[in-house]
Amino acid sequence: MAVERVSIKNILTRTSGYLKTVSSHSLQPYRGCTLGRSLCGIGCYVQHNRYVTRGRPWGEFLEVRENAAESYVENFSRERSWARRSVGRFGIFLSSSTEPFLPQELEFGITRRVLEAMLENSPDVLILQTHSHRVTDYRDVYVKLASRCELRIHISIETDRENVPGLPPHASSVERRFEAARQIRDSGIHTVITVSPLLPIADPERFFARSAECADAVVIDHFIQGDGTDDGSRTRKTTLVAAMEELDPKSTDLAYRERIVEIARRQLPGRVGVNIDGFAARYLK
Repeated sequence: MAVERVSIKNILTRTSGYLKTVSSHSLQPYRGCTLGRSLCGIGCYVQHNRYVTRGRPWGEFLEVRENAAESYVENFSRERSWARRSVGRFGIFLSSSTEPFLPQELEFGITRRVLEAMLENSPDVLILQTHSHRVTDYRDVYVKLASRCELRIHISIETDRENVPGLPPHASSVERRFEAARQIRDSGIHTVITVSPLLPIADPERFFARSAECADAVVIDHFIQGDGTDDGSRTRKTTLVAAMEELDPKSTDLAYRERIVEIARRQLPGRVGVNIDGFAARYLK
């Protein structure tokens, strides 16, 4: 693992493409992701972004943006003014191209310092997206932030299976992520389980019944239309699709997503989002 400490001029990136209807900006405390060799990294669309990887193998490099919090404060007023003028509100998606709670966060604390900077310089909306149970480490900050902005914490749980044959292990177990969602929700924070990308679920009824107990909503996002291509062509280049087909040959078709959506709607009526609409909190009626 190559770890490099860097500085960045502007930590706030104005969104385009997939995220444009979700938030005005994205924020990446790190470049690269040390979870890239775990299950969640296999289908991660960021590995196809040459601007991010610069020819480096996904999961084998990390740039630590040491001045992320300072950069946020420095650029806050200008980017907030632009966002409110252009799209009506200043919203941040943290993060779309890395994991905010990498194991290295314990050493560097970049994400925590950014969140603390937001206490005095709050966005209108903050969406915190994670694959890790370590999201619970900063509950003290979330409670304060939730009184200053609209805060949603998204925790990805893509299947109920702790092991998926043909794929590496989860970086964070299914059980620990469900428990993290419960703890965050019990702290009074709006909590969303993102089933992204949707993998074959052994017991969908139980999965979404449990989701309803520990989250305020769920988002269901298939790799088709969810990896930045209409047909899922990026994901089809990885080993993820073959592993899905081995468990359930129908799971790699959008009809599988629609069947899962209907099950989810029975357990969480009015609280199910699909694809990008779900990330933007636009739920099915």
